[in-house]
Parts: sequence; C-alpha cells; structure tokens
Amino acid sequence: MRLALSFLRLLPPEISHFIALHALKILYKANLIRFLFPHDNSSESFQFKGLTFKNRLGIAAGLDKNGDFLDSLGALGFGFIEVGTITPKPQPGNPKPRVFRFTDQEAIINRLGFNNKGVDYLVKRVKGREYNGVLGINIGANKDSIGQKRIDDYIECFRKVSTYADYITVNISSPNTPGLRSLHSKENFLPLFKAISHVREIENFLNPIFIKLSPDEHIDVISEITKAIKEFNFDGVITSNTTIDKSNLIFESKADLSGGLSGKPLLEKSNELLSLVHLREPELLKIGVGGVHNKESFDMKFEKGASLVQIYTSFIYHGPKIIKKLLN
Repeated sequence: MRLALSFLRLLPPEISHFIALHALKILYKANLIRFLFPHDNSSESFQFKGLTFKNRLGIAAGLDKNGDFLDSLGALGFGFIEVGTITPKPQPGNPKPRVFRFTDQEAIINRLGFNNKGVDYLVKRVKGREYNGVLGINIGANKDSIGQKRIDDYIECFRKVSTYADYITVNISSPNTPGLRSLHSKENFLPLFKAISHVREIENFLNPIFIKLSPDEHIDVISEITKAIKEFNFDGVITSNTTIDKSNLIFESKADLSGGLSGKPLLEKSNELLSLVHLREPELLKIGVGGVHNKESFDMKFEKGASLVQIYTSFIYHGPKIIKKLLN
C-alpha cells in the first residue's frame, strides 16, 4: 500500500485521484476490499433523527462528486458517505491545473469549481447503489447562475435528490465558485433558506438538512447564519469548508495559491469555527471536518462539539488505512 501511494504521488493530482478510485472500484468488484482493508464494526454507533451511523467517521463531499464510487468507499468501513457537490447542469469546473499538493504538510489546494456530471447523473448512480449506509448529498449552484436562478438551482437539486438522500447538505461556502460565499450575507442566505424550507415541506423531506460553512467569515456572520438555521428548523452545520487563508501553509512566494486549502494547515481554523458554533448553538448537530490526520485531531473534533467527523485530505495521503487508525 505504501508503494502504491508513493507511485500515485508521482502523478498529477487529478490523474492519481482517478486511478486510485477506479482501482478501489476494481477491488470491490473482485470482492478483495474486505481482505486488503479489513475492519470491524465494534466502533460506537450514533443515531440522529432515525438515522443510524455505524460509526462516527465519514468521507467528506468532493472525493466522490458523482456517486461513482459509493459501493467501494462504503466497503472500507466509513460510517457515512457524502457525495457531491452536485449542480443542476453538468459543468467542467475551472481550467486545469487546479489541484496542488503540499506533501510535506499533508495539504492540498484545489480550485476545482464544482466540476460534476449534473444532478440527473448522480440520481441514477445512487438509485443503483449497493451501499446501504448513511448517504449525504451535497448540493450547490451552477457557476453561471446568479440571483434567483442560483436559488432555483439549489431547489432543483434538492427536489431531485430528496428521495434518495439520508441527509442533504447545502453548500454555501466553496471558495471556487464566483460569488458563492456571498450566500453568507443575510440578504442572500435568508431567501435561500426560505426556499429550502418550502421545498422541504413540499417534498415531505423529514431527514436532516445541514449547512456547510466557511471558516473565513466573521463571528457576527456565523452567528446570524446559525440563528437562521434554528429559525428554519434545519438540523445542523458542517464546519468547515476549505479556507482561502494560507497563513499556516509554507510555500514558495511565486506559487499560485488561489483556491481552497485543506489538510493539516486547516485544523486550527476549522476547530475555531466548530468551537464558536458549539458555544453559541450547542443544540445544533455539528459535523467536524478539516485537518483530521491522526487519532488526536480526530478526538479533538468531538471535544470541541462535533457529533460526527469527516475526512478528505488525510484519506488522499494515507489511503484506506487511515479509517482503522482513527476508529480504533
């Protein structure tokens, strides 16, 4: 496994990502995952609103945007999987190269820009899944959608995935779609939340709704959003998305660092947001994500108020063995 990971790191990030996930899919179809990456089910389960998470560790949105690898990822032992971010229309995302590794710091900068195959493709994938664990679906808006059209994009995605999602995450915090983070302002998030609340009633969606937050917003902004989350009877937050703050990253001054930073350098900032939300709204459920790379940082999320934790970058750097390391 160590040799395979070393080889993948020699390739451009998006190519290595493609190869690794398709290799995992082949292993799943050959029924070899359980032998190569054994796991037990002795970890503590968690229940929320009728959902049973077999353990508290999940994979964050972004790794499997289109639901192509649900079954193979699910076989690794995750307690839940979140796919997306998905948009109504397929879109290629930003120009390449758009993913950059900082291996010595176990960090990644990405400016992918919601590249995905569209919500209709995702629905086909999740309808045919064998994975029977908790499935979250992360929804967003197309790059060229603004104003009411942007809200309509979220509603279209919500309506189409609601039958198949155990929970839905509303992504208002990616730094890689122009203007998306403006949804953190009250004049923008209130109409969106109102529309989400309305479609929830129409679709009779009784499962959880989470809002994914940016770690770069001011305390007062976060406070306004969490108050609105409670007012609209949404269920919690995911803290946090990637950050545009690169102050914790060591890099060459000439490097192009536009995009969102994830991995170890995000830990402190994502934990600050998690602690803030938990202090102000302790009854909201929090999914902690950002910088988890060992058992200590995993446990830290729970100490700061998380009920569930997701990983992304550490899975890319360490492979499936990180799951057992965190849960045992």
